[in-house]
Amino acid sequence: MSASQPFEAERPKKRAPWGVIALVLLTGLALIRNGSGEFDTGPPQPASVAATDRRGPAPAPVDGEELEALPFARAERVTIPAIRVDAPMMPVALDSQGWVDAPPPEDPNLAGWFSGAVSPGEKGTAVVVGHVDNTRGPAVFYGLGALDKGNKVEIHRADGKTAVFEIYGIEVFQKENFPGDEVYGDTGYPEVRVITCGGGFSQQGGYDGNVVVFARMIDVR
Repeated sequence: MSASQPFEAERPKKRAPWGVIALVLLTGLALIRNGSGEFDTGPPQPASVAATDRRGPAPAPVDGEELEALPFARAERVTIPAIRVDAPMMPVALDSQGWVDAPPPEDPNLAGWFSGAVSPGEKGTAVVVGHVDNTRGPAVFYGLGALDKGNKVEIHRADGKTAVFEIYGIEVFQKENFPGDEVYGDTGYPEVRVITCGGGFSQQGGYDGNVVVFARMIDVR
């Protein structure tokens, strides 16, 4: 891309309907065999106090002020200060079987942004994925389950802006009962879901669930 080309030119021409994306993301992520499960007691799991309020919509924006959504721009880096995540990002899409691709497991410090949805900072729900571990040890989102409400997720974009999201919930969902509409649905605000494998582990089936972080944009730098 030349320096004169607008970032908008990189927007995917077609996006799958949310219902389809929810299904393929669930299937693809649930079937990622990206961990050995052999590191002590495994990755941390979310505390009950960090669970989302399933009885209603997400909390209103901080101070009751709705930030203006950003235009499309590629996601280039994710930082989560509370768990010392600072990782480059690559776009991931659907593979030939209709599952969402994950970043290459050989690089433990690499996250993926699902380019079939909105970019982080646009109105809607952006999706960020990454491995919890690989055959050599913990990977980029190993500590995701240790996060809590109020922690921040920062997405650095190709347009030079950083979208800052505040976590309002984090949960583990079993792959057999994954609530796709709740996780991926559009709340009307710029939001992000950060997802990795979690729950129990077996050599035969891998991880049996996904850790999902729910966060809403509260600042742009």
